[in-house]
Amino acid sequence: MQGRTKSRFQVPEALAMEVLLKLPVKSLARFNCVCKSWWSSFRTLHFTSKHYHNSLESSNFNLLFQRCNSVIPYFTHLSTGKDEKSLVKHDIRLPFFENGVDCPQVYGPCNGLLCLYDHGDGKAALWNPSTREFKILPQSSARRPPFPGYTGFKCVGFGYDSETDDYKIIQFVTLVYIDEESDSSPVYRSQVELYSLKTDSWKEVASVPNACPFSNYLGNNCVDGVCSWEAMMEYHRDNLILSFDMVSEKFSTSPLPELDGALTNYKLELLELNGSLGVVVYPRFGTEKSFDLWAMDGGWTKQLSVESIPGVEEPMGFWKNGEMFIGGSDHELLLFEPYTREVKKLGVKAYPDAMCHCLIAYVESLVPINGKSEHAEHIIRRPSLDT
Repeated sequence: MQGRTKSRFQVPEALAMEVLLKLPVKSLARFNCVCKSWWSSFRTLHFTSKHYHNSLESSNFNLLFQRCNSVIPYFTHLSTGKDEKSLVKHDIRLPFFENGVDCPQVYGPCNGLLCLYDHGDGKAALWNPSTREFKILPQSSARRPPFPGYTGFKCVGFGYDSETDDYKIIQFVTLVYIDEESDSSPVYRSQVELYSLKTDSWKEVASVPNACPFSNYLGNNCVDGVCSWEAMMEYHRDNLILSFDMVSEKFSTSPLPELDGALTNYKLELLELNGSLGVVVYPRFGTEKSFDLWAMDGGWTKQLSVESIPGVEEPMGFWKNGEMFIGGSDHELLLFEPYTREVKKLGVKAYPDAMCHCLIAYVESLVPINGKSEHAEHIIRRPSLDT
């Protein structure tokens, strides 16, 4: 009687890739050492792009709550599950920014990447919180004229150039000349500089608009490779939206939505809204806030109007089913359902002396940034102080 031969079932490579594309980043990181072909595939543009869009379609969002105090800038990783007791997972401490002038502001997410930027001294870094890769960016090498006075970094945008597969950061630099021997007013000059991840370098943007853009605190002010800011244009009485296209590297302007009453009574925050540019408008003063949400689709259309939510300071972003994250007047993070008007406490607070705080909802991504591991940059993940 002949001995039986054991048959080996082998999964076709194409089918294996389809299965792998649906796995979380943490699992893929473990599978890096299975074979060289998998390690190489996980780094291709095709795989990273398809994996990201699969996660996006499945609404696999993660939440980071930035809540700097006067000493330590750090993030709290929040659970997105239904169990409120497991909401706060752990804190992430970023030593690179601890000796900075300001708490770093967050720009993005852009394909799962975040840009962290200190407006006080221009220190910047890119971070992929899914792969735990961190890249400290070089200081700008763009030439600046000898301008006695001081240099300020005021507005930033972070986006993706789809034509060259490049991630870019734009920064507005204000050079201020102060003549202490005369009573003349300060002289301002703006310079715009652009960073490319592919070249790991900065360059000056030649064509600079006569505009003073305002910082955007919701952070995600880039839609389809175009970054936008509310801006005060020289020679114009009304404020406009100033935009910069990461592909063409050109500026353009468009009008703001028409508001009831004076613009000075409102705060405007620009954000990405279902693939379009959106604006959240809310009163500048008071702790009983109403919110209007506008979307740009050939023209401005009001999408949502929420009236009189007591004990609210500011909007902090939107969640999966149209819910709004809001900051309470007691520094607590809340989730507001616009249609039922239900306000849910999430059990996590910013500090009373917080220099800045924001909420970032991002989708897991494998996009590489040619940086170092969090461990190599001394980034610390530890149990949260809230737990």
